[in-house]
Amino acid sequence: MTTAEQAAVQAVTPGSDTAVFDELESAVRTYCRRFPAVFTRASGHRMWDADGREYIDFLSGAGALNYGHNPPEVRAALIDYLQADGPVHGLDLHTGAKAAFLHRFREVVLAPRGLDHRVQFTGPTGTNAVEAAFKTARRVTGRTDIIAFTGGFHGLSLGALAASATSFKRGAAGVPLGHVTRMPYEGYAGEGVDTIDYLTRLLDDPGSGIDLPAAFVVETVQGEGGLAAASAEWLRRLAEVARERDILLIVDDIQAGCGRTGTFFSFEEAGIVPDLVCLSKSISGFGLPMALVLVRPELDQLGPGEHSGTFRGNNLAFVTATACLDRWARPEFAPQVRRNAAALEAQLTKLAADFADLGCTVLGRGLIRGLGFTDPALADRVSRAAFTRGLLVETSGARGQVLKIMPPIVADAEELAPGLALLADAIAAAAHDHVSEGESR
Repeated sequence: MTTAEQAAVQAVTPGSDTAVFDELESAVRTYCRRFPAVFTRASGHRMWDADGREYIDFLSGAGALNYGHNPPEVRAALIDYLQADGPVHGLDLHTGAKAAFLHRFREVVLAPRGLDHRVQFTGPTGTNAVEAAFKTARRVTGRTDIIAFTGGFHGLSLGALAASATSFKRGAAGVPLGHVTRMPYEGYAGEGVDTIDYLTRLLDDPGSGIDLPAAFVVETVQGEGGLAAASAEWLRRLAEVARERDILLIVDDIQAGCGRTGTFFSFEEAGIVPDLVCLSKSISGFGLPMALVLVRPELDQLGPGEHSGTFRGNNLAFVTATACLDRWARPEFAPQVRRNAAALEAQLTKLAADFADLGCTVLGRGLIRGLGFTDPALADRVSRAAFTRGLLVETSGARGQVLKIMPPIVADAEELAPGLALLADAIAAAAHDHVSEGESR
């Protein structure tokens, strides 16, 4: 770091002392409790704290940093826009930055996939996009209920929270969470249970007590739900059930989308076309707040202002999102992402074999992965051991029972290897400490 950069860092933070956060910040904070460092610099898949210690980042902003920290060409586009006095805030006014994003999104994402969906810009969070999708589904169908799935997570505002499964987070609502019916996700009831058959039987039986819903909402990979991943066949059958019964299909691609599974949308492998698609997190490509819903044209029935928000026109996010779409337009980019996904899978498969005695299994798909263990408490121990070794990796699942691995989608095998070596060391240490504690009791 240059002298000027060091001075800038010191102006922002007094160093590694976390007292100010403990004194002034709300108790609701979470990630900083697991990773108690003061971070002052970030680049690619690495971060540095106020003491200059380096960390490899397999957290990726909980999926908001698919392209890593501060990708140079994206940062350059942002700086150029700011230096030209481009409007930053714009409500839903027409701006050049928004026009550029929409043109590029159609050229790079929608048109090549034969999609004619309209783009609804919502408030800049994933949960707001889910709320907008639910409103649309209810308006179009005239029905009130949504069918969501076990293990799903769709946000923390009340409508989206009603569709989220984790009891701990639901309990914070303080009011009843209604108009959502929960159905078992693929594999939830065991290998011998066909959950689509179960769903279909309940929908078609007038004695089941299950009302025909406005929509299904589903994640193809459950980022917060323990990295359960639906098969392409299960998703195709779900889409067929929806189509045959005039139920709308909402795919929540907030965490698994924008390339995380190896294709831009996580549902592409299944060959389905959802009625509505929720995107947020990495759609801006730079960690800037941005969210949108893709809506089939005939379903675009909310009137002006019926779903609004002061910050639905984040022009800085439009600029960075457009720069990231320029990367997707390069013919070599998507194949490289898929190679990175294959490299991660191969290395995690080897790691699982090395720790077969712990019942280590690889979960998830693409570059949104998990490691499960026979002992559900081990994932938390590994995460904390990894942090002490310079690796940021979180847990997933209602009990935090799965280790969640999400490096940037642009990290290749060579870049992944040091982080996975630290992870292997952390697993070994956490398992040894757990055995030692058991023997001392």
